[in-house]
Amino acid sequence: MTTQIPASLSRRKILLGAAGATAAMAGSRVMFLAAAAQSGLEVRTRAGLAFQTTVAITIAGGDARRLDQALDACFAGIRAVEQASSVYKPGSDVSRLNRDGRLTGPDPHVLTLLRYACSLSKATGGSYDPTVQPLWDIWAAHHARAERPSETVLRQTLRLVDWTGITISEDEISFDRPGMAVTLNSINQGYAADVVMDILAQHEITDAFVDTGECGASGHHPEGRFWRLGVPAPRDTSQLAFVIDPFRQFASTSGDYGTFFSPDFRDHHIFDPQTGYSPQEWSSITVTAPSGLIADGLSTALFVLDPANARRLLAGEPHCTARFFGKDGRECAGMA
Repeated sequence: MTTQIPASLSRRKILLGAAGATAAMAGSRVMFLAAAAQSGLEVRTRAGLAFQTTVAITIAGGDARRLDQALDACFAGIRAVEQASSVYKPGSDVSRLNRDGRLTGPDPHVLTLLRYACSLSKATGGSYDPTVQPLWDIWAAHHARAERPSETVLRQTLRLVDWTGITISEDEISFDRPGMAVTLNSINQGYAADVVMDILAQHEITDAFVDTGECGASGHHPEGRFWRLGVPAPRDTSQLAFVIDPFRQFASTSGDYGTFFSPDFRDHHIFDPQTGYSPQEWSSITVTAPSGLIADGLSTALFVLDPANARRLLAGEPHCTARFFGKDGRECAGMA
């Protein structure tokens, strides 16, 4: 069975970068291209649909043909990650695993993602858990009927949520009980940004801004400065909470406002595997990290943790930073 997004819900699109919508951060597109021309650079921006959202890549360099070839390879890479890891595509590895309870010959992308997810589950004592997909299914089904799931329904569903019930090998992934299901939605977009950056490096392209739903940047903007990344305020997304400047790593934001089941953001797409409900501590957490996979996973894992455990997890992640916003939308001092 393919997971569907109810019409009233939308896939999160939280970070505002400098890729296809450069005008938001650096003036008009005409100015952008003029700056590139003055620097003797060719610029290419390409956008498409993946992961239930818009993805975009902007790259600059001296060889237009190389740029176009690189973009072809990058979008093929994005499609490969999505096809392997999506819960929305019936033929994906993840969909087949969830349907059958076992998957032979798993795609290398799925192995990488699921192994990282389980390592993060271990590091958080199970507060982060890739097997929360049954909770999503229950909440989405009840939301479609304008209901909340009962305590009884949640208790029954939580019996299926247990990352230790996954067995992973190069040849097979399996569950130890019927009805279990995984979701890699909390990490596959960040991982896709890593894949794109690796492809660009293979094509010797160093000036790039990547937006796969999570963002990454390398090198310089065609104006000669570093890239910038704006992060919306969680309680007024028409405003920026802050700008990362310079932006030259990867960043991911988890927010209660991206996909939600109640207008007050009490119930949303991030679940506490211990209770079946959404965590109530945070409205938004943005993580910067050396890789998109780490940034994406950490932003979700931190969201489920209380302040003390969030600080402890972050302290164990070298070269990572985070900015935390409480449920009232105000930034929490002392958490970074």
